[in-house]
Order: sequence, then structure tokens, then C-alpha cells
Amino acid sequence: MQVTQPHFIVFANEKGGTGKSTTAVHTAVALAASGHRVGALDLDHRQRTTTRYLENRAATMRRTGSDLPQPVFKVLDDQIEEALDAAIAELAQHCDVLVIDTPGRDDPVARAAILKADTLVTPMNDSFVDLDLIGQVHPENFKITRPSFYAELVWNSRTQRAKTTGRSVDWVVLRNRLQHIQSHNQQRVGAAMDELARRVGFRVIPGLGERVIYRELFPKGLTLLDLKQMSDVGIGHIAARQELREMIAGLAVPGTEEARAA
Repeated sequence: MQVTQPHFIVFANEKGGTGKSTTAVHTAVALAASGHRVGALDLDHRQRTTTRYLENRAATMRRTGSDLPQPVFKVLDDQIEEALDAAIAELAQHCDVLVIDTPGRDDPVARAAILKADTLVTPMNDSFVDLDLIGQVHPENFKITRPSFYAELVWNSRTQRAKTTGRSVDWVVLRNRLQHIQSHNQQRVGAAMDELARRVGFRVIPGLGERVIYRELFPKGLTLLDLKQMSDVGIGHIAARQELREMIAGLAVPGTEEARAA
């Protein structure tokens, strides 16, 4: 039987603390809830945040007898490209979307994963510290002076992929942990990011806001789509769930609307 190549969504950022794994898990679960067959591959064999999150989710289902949307998942223990290809081939038999969570560092396996991306997602905190990863900013006028090393790395990876496969990469930068009150700094970061997006060629979409609820969901493996499993649901939870839905829509994964209709 011929296995159709899944759509690869690769979450990559060399900086830690950007909510990358949390966003990856929520994306995988949301796509599973919309009708996709989803796989999740965790490349960080040391922290294993995505793996632990989904293991907690599986334990919650066993403990409560609930049936929650859940991707098939695997952690890459052997950090070589051959093992990456084998893990992808294994998961590809069971999914039409494969979410890959890379570690918060630059290594050969992470670069190999980026080369496979159909949708490359770079979550970033809303600050100039994180923006420096992809572009350097003038200290007085806050204008972009030049793309940074990571932007050049992604550019070269996209060029290489286009040459070898003829397929383009949709690079999406997520503005994660947005404050709910607009500030001058937030506006400046947004303007600089929009300028860099035009120069380097990525899309900017809002990600997940700065909310305590995300840290509280981890032990049970729950997401904002699992409100029925929560005892104290407030207006903040509803607003956060809407943020998640808007983020998933912004990723524009092929077939998502059709899967949701089905």
C-alpha cells in the first residue's frame, strides 16, 4: 500500500522559553480534533516536553475513561538523520499531518527537520530580545538593520528545499505570549517584525497569549479544547480557546476546513 506523504509542520526556534512545545502540542491536538490524522515527533530527547505532555494526556484518558483527540507520538532517542527518517516513515503510516517539535538549539537533526517542513513555525516572545534571533534592530529608531543568522539559515534551507523538491515552504512567525494591553514596546516589536517579514519572506500571526492556564494544563495533558474536562472554566479560558482557534486558522494547514466540515 502506498503511503501518502503527510504535511510537515516543524516548530523550530533556537531560543528556549518561547512556548514552542506548548504551541506544538496544542496545534497537534487541535488538528486531531478537526478530523486530521496527526502524528507528533519530539526531537528533544533530553527535555521531552512534547512527549511528556502527550503521555500525561494519555494517562488522563485512562484515568477518567474519556476519549480525547490524541495524535500518535514518538520521541527521537537516536540523534542521527537516519533515525529521523525512520521515525518519520513510521509515523507517516498513521497520519496526514506530522508535527515536529525541535529542541531549542542548533543541531544537525533540527536542521534536517527544517528541510522537511511544508509549514515552518517559529514561535517568539513579543520582545526585541527574541526578535534578535531573526533580525537586528537599530537602537534608536527600532528599524531592522539586517537579518540575523537564524533568518539566513532558514532562507538557505528554504532555497535548498526548493531546488531539491520544487516545493515551497510557508514560514510562519508566531507572536507568542502577547500581553493583553497594548504597549509602545509591543507596537515597536510588531512594526519591526512586519518590516523583517517583507524583507525575509515570512508571515506573522498571533499565537498564544501570556496566561497561567497553559502551565496548569500540562500535568493532565489537557488543552484549551478540553474545557469539558475542567471544573473551573472562566471567561479567560473561553478567550484563550478563541486565540488557539485563530492561531490554527492562521497556520492555514491544507485540508483543515474540509476536515472540520467532515
